Amino acid sequence: MHVDGTTVLLTGATGGIGHAIARAFARRGADLVLTGRKTTELEALAAETGARAITADLAEPDGVRRLVEEVGAVDVLVANAALPASGALLEFTPEQVGRALAVNLEAPIALTHALLPSMLAAGRGHVVHVGSLAGKVASAYSSLYNATKFGLRGFALGLRDELHGTGVGVSIVQPGFVRDAGMFADTGAKPPAGMRTVSPEQVAAGVLTAIEQDEAELNVAPPELRALSVLGSAFPAFSSAMQRVMSNDEVMRKMSGANQGKR
Repeated sequence: MHVDGTTVLLTGATGGIGHAIARAFARRGADLVLTGRKTTELEALAAETGARAITADLAEPDGVRRLVEEVGAVDVLVANAALPASGALLEFTPEQVGRALAVNLEAPIALTHALLPSMLAAGRGHVVHVGSLAGKVASAYSSLYNATKFGLRGFALGLRDELHGTGVGVSIVQPGFVRDAGMFADTGAKPPAGMRTVSPEQVAAGVLTAIEQDEAELNVAPPELRALSVLGSAFPAFSSAMQRVMSNDEVMRKMSGANQGKR
């Protein structure tokens, strides 16, 4: 489907990647509804893109329900909101574990469940879940984040098959290391040796491509990282050994320290 003239709900709009996605949809003529927790930043982005802004915290028990009631029916859902959730599991409090699961996994599923009926009734629509290559390959100091992104990938791909022939598509878009903006860039960490990054604009372009070409799974990463993600998914022991050689544990430790305040 083409996005011009469609009503699009974008969660996590105030994150760096969210900004790029919002601007990309606005340029294509979409009728945008943006949501996030930072009201001032959200309203500024809405003014820039001609969008409607709805402040919502998807970790709150009633956050999804209130958002759905206010936004109404949409043609496209882009579930982009996520918490970093990196670090050794025992560094998290039970409340922080619950918040990561709520924002990264439960909220995208709940939003999809709530917004899907109107898409099915119209016989058209698309749901995009913004995941991560961490949903294909596990890493030390990322077990909780891996769990949410592995779960999101499974949900998206399973639901896509379930909706085959209905006119409603489902895609999972999985970035690798993103520079300039987003949870990886915000930490100041550098990718493992030999690994290149992608820009927020490339991720936004991937989201648009997933919708317009009805892609099941689109990995936004350089060729070498896409290849390693395929190998790592098929051979987890090989992946673990390679990550140790490439000092990936050090990268994840640095990210964990920088992200502690965002749990």
